[in-house]
Amino acid sequence: MEEYQQLIGVISLTMGVAWASGLNLYAAILVLGFGGSTGNIDLPESLQIVQDPAVMLAAGLMYAVEFFADKVPGLDTGWDALHTFIRIPAGALLAANTVGDVSPALQLAAGIVGGSVTSVTHAAKASTRVLINTSPEPVSNWVASISEDVAVFGGLWVALNHPVLFLIGFVAFLLLLIWLLPKLWRGIGRIFRKIGQWLGLADETRDAAGDPAVALTASPSTSAPLESESPSQSLVEALQGLDVMHKSGALSDVEFEQAKASVIAEHQLA
Repeated sequence: MEEYQQLIGVISLTMGVAWASGLNLYAAILVLGFGGSTGNIDLPESLQIVQDPAVMLAAGLMYAVEFFADKVPGLDTGWDALHTFIRIPAGALLAANTVGDVSPALQLAAGIVGGSVTSVTHAAKASTRVLINTSPEPVSNWVASISEDVAVFGGLWVALNHPVLFLIGFVAFLLLLIWLLPKLWRGIGRIFRKIGQWLGLADETRDAAGDPAVALTASPSTSAPLESESPSQSLVEALQGLDVMHKSGALSDVEFEQAKASVIAEHQLA
């Protein structure tokens, strides 16, 4: 039973460190370093380097910089983009060192899994911030940033003190990401298409997004072949075109359903 609890504790710490690194790497290092140096956390020997005063000082300095950079609209997105190359490898390295004195293969496996967890957490954070930045007021950035910091401190505390509870929440978090990430990426795609329209670089996208049914039926490149096809073939191709635009992010879920209904209604009238 004791070995089972120890295994659960190691898995919880590994996943907790990787998850927290994707939100705020420097806060995660500070929590581990402070907890280890005060004796509140019994860190594996390979991870005790985070207790070093120099490491804690560097992490504290960078946390202070991120605390302010993370709350400025636009700057937070640039900061997240830069930290794509910092959080993910650091999260993998921390995760690999949480498993203690094990074989190199197990340590490498922990690093691979940990790096993957850090990457999806970072992607969710960065994607959410891009969407939040479309809001004109700065309050949402502050709320999101402070919530992430609280989540890191609170999440690591739960991972260390209540590993089973943390792992249950962690699985729920992964399931939420599977559902949420595609929606976030489609939203980001629409934002970049809007920017392209403003810059005059996406005229075709503007026409398609403004009235997809018209774009599909009135395009010169598609109207000629459709004349020789049966009505059912035309309908199928039109719906397939809408589906491609929906999956690419050019159409939201609501726009897709409206355009599909419009195409089907026009087919029935014809």
